[in-house]
Amino acid sequence: MSEQEAQTRKDIESRIIAKAWKSEAYKQELLSNPKSIIEQEFAVELPAELNVSVYEENSTSLYFVLPIMPEIEGRELSEEELESVAGGTIGGLLSLAIGVTPYTGDIVKATKKLTKK
Repeated sequence: MSEQEAQTRKDIESRIIAKAWKSEAYKQELLSNPKSIIEQEFAVELPAELNVSVYEENSTSLYFVLPIMPEIEGRELSEEELESVAGGTIGGLLSLAIGVTPYTGDIVKATKKLTKK
């Protein structure tokens, strides 16, 4: 996925989240029929066999999505790609997850403890 495509996805996800926070009806439709909402927002028809799930975080739940591993067999990683995977820490991953989610509970304290070790 190119940087431009990733930015577009991020923008769309942000727009969906903002709409869900503003409208209880939209949020309920997103939770009960996420595929339909995603198709509307992306202006695409998703394959029938594709499953779409949306989960709402709360004060006792944190969800982390592990993306599909990109197919890189037979190609070298760029310097930017190498930097993004080399030398990372779990604290960095948790900080990234916190940066993109509305959750601000005890995981913040846990992240600080992990990065101090």
